Order: sequence, then C-alpha cells, then structure tokens
Amino acid sequence: MQLLIATRNRDKLKEIAAILADLDLEVVSLADRKGLKEVVEDAPTVRDNAIKKAVETAKAAKMLTLADDTGLEVDALNGEPGVRSARYASEKASYHENNKKLLAALRGVQLEKRTAAFRCVVAIADENGLVDAVEGICNGLIIEDERGGGGFGYDPLFIPDGQVKTFGELSPDVKNRISHRAKALQKAWAVLSRHVREHGG
Repeated sequence: MQLLIATRNRDKLKEIAAILADLDLEVVSLADRKGLKEVVEDAPTVRDNAIKKAVETAKAAKMLTLADDTGLEVDALNGEPGVRSARYASEKASYHENNKKLLAALRGVQLEKRTAAFRCVVAIADENGLVDAVEGICNGLIIEDERGGGGFGYDPLFIPDGQVKTFGELSPDVKNRISHRAKALQKAWAVLSRHVREHGG
C-alpha cells in the first residue's frame, strides 16, 4: 500500500520515512507523482495548513495522503515565527536565512529566556477527504549560534529539553525518537495501521 507524503522537501520526506519504516507502507512524495501541485500554505495555523495540504492532495492524487506542518514558537517573540516558520525571512528563504533572522530577533535575550517549542501537526486524509489530525510538541531552548550540520531548518539552534546538544548535533536516531514530528507520527501510527489493515497492506 502506498502513502503519499504531501511534500517536495527531501529532508522532511527522509525523516518521515525513517520514523514510519516499520509500517507496511511504501512512502512516495509529490516528486514521484507527475501533475500534483504543492498546496498553498495560507491557513492561519499549522493545524489548518496540515489538514488543507492532506485533504487537497489526497483528493487530487486519489490516494491516502499524509501532510504535516511545523511551527517554531518562541516565547520571547510572542510565539513567532509560528505558522510562518518556513517563510520567516522571506517567501523563498533558505534555512540559514531563517536562522539568521531568528538570531537577530533574539539578540540581547538571555539564554534562560529563549524558551521555545516546535509544534508539528500531522494530518492523514483519504481520497474522500476524511481526515485525522494529531499533534506533537517538543520544548527546548534557542541558543545563540548555529551548532551541528545535521537535521534541517532551525535544528542547529534548538536544544530540546533534557539534551545538551542541538537537533543539528544529535544523531537522526535520537532526533527521530524525541522530536515534535516523531511524537506526532507516533500518534498517527494507529491511524495509518488501521488503513493498512482495512486495505490489506
């Protein structure tokens, strides 16, 4: 059984595929399916974006689709960048440009006040638009310089609670156990397992 991941982001796809590796599913992405467009992420919350992406893509592809949206919510910035995390510096911003803008916004803020949380919502929709959505949250701190070449996005700036290394420094195995996306996908596991059972795997 195939599961379409509504993304062209190779980093995100690799992470999702690794976390779902034990499920009897073949994971494919938008890059594997001709004629499928990326859904415009213009909803007001990460939850609404994830649901919109899952439902619209599932209907267009006529297959089970998983979409996620993630926001980094920084307490000292009143929850920003939040829903605009991927487009914080500009619409086509690179990871580094977003990180640079975040560090500039937090200049002068003491480390203990740089608390933040990654919020990930995973939505799973079938071709009829029936959708389930689950959420994972990972709390931590934003440090003052990028550390580590692993992960992607804001990972080199984020130390999850209980760790001394950033997501950029932690191994993929550790990150894929404790991250916001891992927590959301763990909750999504039951939904996906049900689909696999119903459709014969």
